[in-house]
This record gives sequence, structure tokens and C-alpha cells, in this order.
Amino acid sequence: MVGATHNSSITFWEAGELAPLGIENVAERGDNAEIFNEVNDAILAGNAYQWLQADFDIFDALGSATLTTVTVSEDFPLLTLVSMIAPSPDWFTGVRNVSLRNGSNWENNISIDLFPYDAGTEEGTDYNTSNAATNPQGNIMSLVNVAPFNTKKVATLNINLESVLSIPTNDFKTGIKLSPNPTNDKITISNTTSESVDSIEIFDVIGKSVKKVQLKTTSNQTILNLKDLNAGIYLVRISSLQGNSSLKKLIIK
Repeated sequence: MVGATHNSSITFWEAGELAPLGIENVAERGDNAEIFNEVNDAILAGNAYQWLQADFDIFDALGSATLTTVTVSEDFPLLTLVSMIAPSPDWFTGVRNVSLRNGSNWENNISIDLFPYDAGTEEGTDYNTSNAATNPQGNIMSLVNVAPFNTKKVATLNINLESVLSIPTNDFKTGIKLSPNPTNDKITISNTTSESVDSIEIFDVIGKSVKKVQLKTTSNQTILNLKDLNAGIYLVRISSLQGNSSLKKLIIK
């Protein structure tokens, strides 16, 4: 199961449209490399926030997968997830552009029944993988009531709110700057607000904390050494002593 949290400027797949290569590879082979690249490109463009991935037990016909570190914000409130139906020619299931907002609040619990889709990229009407490519490529279409499927769901997605982080004030959110960005080995964090920085925490694209520094300083500039981190895309959360926080995207080359 793979996907992303993102905003409304990006759609990773849509019924009635041609499947991008990432969706094709997931549906046909369970190959996540290309969709990972597509999500990373969206993160770099400022349209996605976090890559998501969780494994199923390949030997369990009624298995489950759990994502425990999904982070969304008002700027990136949407969720897209897909998973291969295996074995199959090019069948998959998933959701697209699911909003986790309910007005000005976050949804506490969401349950969504999932149904099968055909990616439109490979021939075949049964549970097998040895099929010719669809030429020309067709559009993604629902397989509800298309053999071997009926009207029944193939999975259920359950989303539960774990916690709500402090909402940054406009001043602290916009008054924190990272430079240079992209960077090679260090960044300067500039604080032009009236609040004092308490801590800086850096997360990788799957939401794992990889570095945390306690500062408790009133200085308006902090230089952070990043030589211990690999090249890639990160999220930096700067927290103030007043309880506010600012999230920034960081690229290390």
C-alpha cells in the first residue's frame, strides 16, 4: 500500500483517465519505484507533503496493512493510497484525494469501502499476470460487476485521528526561514518573530524523526549542521517556547 498526503493541485490517479506509469507498475507488478518518484516530484513542486508505504503479508489472503505516522496539515489535507490486487493483469484498489478535513476541524474517524479498478494497461480477465499489454492504453475504469468481481468491496480503509499538533500562528509560520534550501551540509534557521525557538526536529519522507535539537534560545538565527543526514527530502518542524510550530520542507543534495 503506497500513496501520499497532498493538496488539491495534484491528482495521482483518476477513473476515466489514463493511468500514470506509477499506477501501471503498482497495478501490474506491485512495483512502487515509479510512484515513489512521482510523489517525490510532487513534494519538490510543493504539491505533496509525505510519501506513505506499508506492507501486506503476501501469504495472507485477508491481510491488513497499517500506517502509523501519517501527517497532514491545512496546506496538505488530502490522502491518496493505492494497492495492487494480486495476482492480476492490472487490477488495483485505493482512494484518491480524500479530504481529512471537516470544515475547520479534522475528521476523527473515517471508514471507506474500497472497490476494484482496472488500470487499462494490460489484457486479461482472470487472476493471472501473463498477459499482453493493452494497445492502445485504456483509461482507468471500475471493475464493479465486471467478472470476476461483483458489487462487493475488496477492502476497507479505516482512518483514525491520533493527535492534533499545535496550530502555528501566522506570525510564527511565515516568520521562520531556512537557507540555503536546497543545501549540502548546513542550514541557517532565521526567526523574525517575537517568539523564542524551543526545538528543531527533522523528519524523513516517511515521517520518521531523524534529528532533534533542543535550543530554548531567543537568538534570531540558528545554524544547524546536517552532515550526518543523507541526501533527500526532509520536513523540519521548528517549535516555539510559546507552543506554536512551523513546518518547512528541506532538500539536502
